[in-house]
Amino acid sequence: MKLTTLLAAGFAALAAPVLASPMGDDGLHKPDWLRETFRDMREDLGEAQAESRRMLVIWEQRGCIYCTKMHEEVFPDPEIEALIRKNYFVVQMNLFGDVEVTDFDGTVLPEKEMAARWGVMFTPTLMFMPETAPEGGTAAQAAVATMPGAFGKGTTRALLQWVLDRGYEGDEHFQKYVARTMADPSN
Repeated sequence: MKLTTLLAAGFAALAAPVLASPMGDDGLHKPDWLRETFRDMREDLGEAQAESRRMLVIWEQRGCIYCTKMHEEVFPDPEIEALIRKNYFVVQMNLFGDVEVTDFDGTVLPEKEMAARWGVMFTPTLMFMPETAPEGGTAAQAAVATMPGAFGKGTTRALLQWVLDRGYEGDEHFQKYVARTMADPSN
């Protein structure tokens, strides 16, 4: 009877869904690959450069069902999680938050006002920063790619890789890149 109970418990554990990362006091998911920073875009980008990583700003909000989908179904995917951990410096912003953010041009605003300044109006929104800091301007102007919305594993994996490969500098539009990579069975 004990062996049967152990086997049943083992199979139940294998079938259990991947748990989302813990929630912070602000109601946002807090995976351990997020960076706690002072939200100074120049400093954060400098730190990302020092680590040979790409900076990614992810906008979320309390109660966002699409953010939860990303944290429960997409980010835990082993390939996606490995891409993030190895290659990205991720800073989380709260669409309705009050933490001060310093933009590339030195403007300091609470997160919710910076979201408006940067045109962020949906969560999640992923903003990929350039490899080097721009001379003035906003993070929205500097971003090499901005993706609002929750997407499946294939599109998210493709986006993370496309930015790493500097696809935004080439002639192939991201949508065509996604279609091509998803059609290739080796991807």
